[in-house]
Amino acid sequence: MRCYTRLPMKRLGFLLLFAATSGWAQTPQAAAPIVSPEVLSDNRVTFRFRAPNAKEVFLEREGPTRVPMEKNEQGVWSFTSDPLEPDYYGYSFIVDGVALIDPMNPLMKPNLLNTQSMVHVPGPVSLPWETNHVPHGTVHHHFYRSRVVGDERDLFVYTPPAYDPRAKKLYPVLYLQHGYSGDARGWAVNGRANVTLDNLIAEGKAKPMLMVMSLSYGAPEIVQRSGPDLGLLKRNYDRFRDALLTEVIPEVEKSYRVAKDRNARAIAGVSMGGAESLYVGLNAVNTFAWIGSFSAGGMMDNYNAAYPTLNSEVNARLRLLWIACGIEDGLIGANRKFREWLTSRNVKFTAIETPGMHTWLVWRRNLAAFAPLLFR
Repeated sequence: MRCYTRLPMKRLGFLLLFAATSGWAQTPQAAAPIVSPEVLSDNRVTFRFRAPNAKEVFLEREGPTRVPMEKNEQGVWSFTSDPLEPDYYGYSFIVDGVALIDPMNPLMKPNLLNTQSMVHVPGPVSLPWETNHVPHGTVHHHFYRSRVVGDERDLFVYTPPAYDPRAKKLYPVLYLQHGYSGDARGWAVNGRANVTLDNLIAEGKAKPMLMVMSLSYGAPEIVQRSGPDLGLLKRNYDRFRDALLTEVIPEVEKSYRVAKDRNARAIAGVSMGGAESLYVGLNAVNTFAWIGSFSAGGMMDNYNAAYPTLNSEVNARLRLLWIACGIEDGLIGANRKFREWLTSRNVKFTAIETPGMHTWLVWRRNLAAFAPLLFR
């Protein structure tokens, strides 16, 4: 049954007057169709946004600083980029100081604070995140109530192409965490994680595995534009750890054909999720033998307090401790500082520094490099 609300005529008239006279609106008769974004044959991309009365419009693209757009006689603002490397790029329009998605583009980059549009610059099938003609796994969407956090939340479970719930074969599991302001969809939508595993498994580069992408907040109130304080940050990490260890992992191991051995469990994440993976994994080496961090952000500065028992003895337990960050990322200094502290504790790790900023362009490549190392 649908419900409609009838507006009073005075109110309706006001809304129509506002739409006709406001800075961004335009009557349907005057609005010729536009294409945005338009990927050109040389991998340049033209972005367009109709705002005839806007004073200024900028394009804000994932990675580079915002650039001004130019308005034509029809009131359409546009900007054409230089040729872009094949990938997926988030972007938005800043219209008189307000960030807006592209109304002509259905491809979205979800985020709890800064939702953007996304453009795909196609590349060769050799790129791990490109959809190819290979066997595809399945992404299962689950909902559950967290007793630890006290809310309803979802998680996504990727099963590889040959997975059979009736078979005796058991699979290893990668628990993959999103970053601050993201949600449980982040790795599948923005990171193309399931597509990447499809391709790596088909090429024999990665072991068939399950991948669990859960909500990475132990304290959901941490998602605020002002940023968290240290007390809230620790509560977020502690409750996330408890939810993962006492709710998510037991439920996955009850519902799926997975090995219940530390050598068959990996944990990794991006940004906040990278810091969580280090915090949880390095304090739970009896649970995880494989740990990965991509551009870890929000690490607690008092490492001795955060990792009170960590020393060289962990080297015999960990199969892999992989710490990556882009060299143009503002968090590169914090990641180097943490690696220096690990060295002072005689803890072995693999350090990865690549070109790039704090973006999914770096993290998609991190996953493609990290996943083949697991469960060997």
